Amino acid sequence: MNAWVQVYSPFGNVLVSALAAAIPLFVLFYLLAIRKMSGYKAAAICTLCSLLLAVFAWGMPVKLALSAGMMGICFGLFPIIWVVITAVWIYNMTVESNEFDKIRHSLASLTDDRRLQAIFIAYAFSSFLEGASGFGTPVAITAAMLVGLGFNPLYAAGICLVGNSAPAAFGAIGVPVIVSADVAGIDVNKLSGVVGEHLAILSFLLPLWICAIMCGFRRALEVWPALLVSGASFAVTMYLTARFNGPALPDIVAGLVCLVAMIALLKVWKPKTVWRFPGEESVAASDAAVRYSLGEIVRAWSPYLIVTLAVFICGHGGYKALVSGTVGLFEWPMLHNLVAKMPPIVADQSLYPAVFKFDFLCAAGTAIFASGLISACIMPNYGVSKAVACLGRTICQLRFSILTICLVLALAYVMNYSGMSSTLGLAFTHTGMFFPFFAPIIGWVGVFLTGSDTSGNALFSGLQNTTGTALGVDPYLTVGANSSGGVTGKMISPQSISIATAATNQAGKEGEMFRFALQHSIVMLLIICVYTFIRA
Repeated sequence: MNAWVQVYSPFGNVLVSALAAAIPLFVLFYLLAIRKMSGYKAAAICTLCSLLLAVFAWGMPVKLALSAGMMGICFGLFPIIWVVITAVWIYNMTVESNEFDKIRHSLASLTDDRRLQAIFIAYAFSSFLEGASGFGTPVAITAAMLVGLGFNPLYAAGICLVGNSAPAAFGAIGVPVIVSADVAGIDVNKLSGVVGEHLAILSFLLPLWICAIMCGFRRALEVWPALLVSGASFAVTMYLTARFNGPALPDIVAGLVCLVAMIALLKVWKPKTVWRFPGEESVAASDAAVRYSLGEIVRAWSPYLIVTLAVFICGHGGYKALVSGTVGLFEWPMLHNLVAKMPPIVADQSLYPAVFKFDFLCAAGTAIFASGLISACIMPNYGVSKAVACLGRTICQLRFSILTICLVLALAYVMNYSGMSSTLGLAFTHTGMFFPFFAPIIGWVGVFLTGSDTSGNALFSGLQNTTGTALGVDPYLTVGANSSGGVTGKMISPQSISIATAATNQAGKEGEMFRFALQHSIVMLLIICVYTFIRA
């Protein structure tokens, strides 16, 4: 079969063609933001829309279009969904075994100051949970924890949404960056370093940002040692881990380092005055440290410590070399080298490969699964049989998220292989030297629409790569900006706001929460835009 040649201006004008290519995205925005349709239903409609456009407007053969969509679905199932299921499974086991109660109390008992509690839970611990599971889990857990500690529900939900911004790029063992690199066809480790560099700035500022939201800038500066230690320890650790170890562990390692650094600080320093919300009565610190021994607390944290070690081993070059013989590379049927890219997207006509990589023993999800089995044997009165039952319940719990992710990836693959993403990219080249400023905004829109940095990267990473390359800008910078700009849109996405309001029992106050988070989202986005433009 001869290769089908991509067409980038099916309507004779690249701007008109770009508007047509953006129809699935406009529909997605309308269905999610205005109609408030469920994510999986909106994704299904938009995927169908992209298939129809690919076939009838861009002239892509039906078999190729369907094959591209199926490849996207399969990439969603492995390795992405495999990571999501196993990560949430471990969290669910800690809840069912009552070990998570010990984790929660070990954090809440450290200080009675609301500013420091917010840094511990909404920033450091949320980042750790984001790295381990992602996909809304950290906001739900930490917002509920803060309300349980006595926080005002609006502030609890709001600061958790803000605190979950920068870490979202490396959520669920690095899934967003992995997806971004795969869709764009670039090196994942190099991209990880670029994203880590972008987000180090926001990470350093987030503790101050969270405290200032609660009590104002002046009162926030009263705990400047904690702000400096938490922001610097997290930002530096996240950047170094992303730069030298890849996207799997930055949030987990940085979250742990930040927690340890804050605990060490509180051994030698205390704020002069304990700040609480206006009208709040003085309450002594929780007696959780008395109720649970050090051994019990360590055992409660052990599943996440084991995950950290297992994922680190799986990402090590020596281990990868050891199991390299088990890696399967499959040429995707009815797609591999059957699509030809054309100038100006590439210098010369070239075939578009479609290779599915199945590296089960190297996958982060497999490392997490093994960690879960080990952890089940450590948890008191639990065991493997209960763990298996919990795994089944977790899959059922995530069924709509699984469907949504798979459909959004199908949409992305159809747009990429049909040339629709390239059409959008060529239209953005008209911004010329200002494109690096707009690159993060594209990611922001994607995450606002989908509620996920993973899904936003799946939609737009190909476009960012295309446009950056066409303009002579480093594509790693523009693709990285898609992820780093995207995380600032997560706090205002309908999906994230719904999770936050549900966790804090504020159903019906989504509009109030949106207004609360919008100003912070825009300011953070502008910081990333200016930095990316200067960096370019």
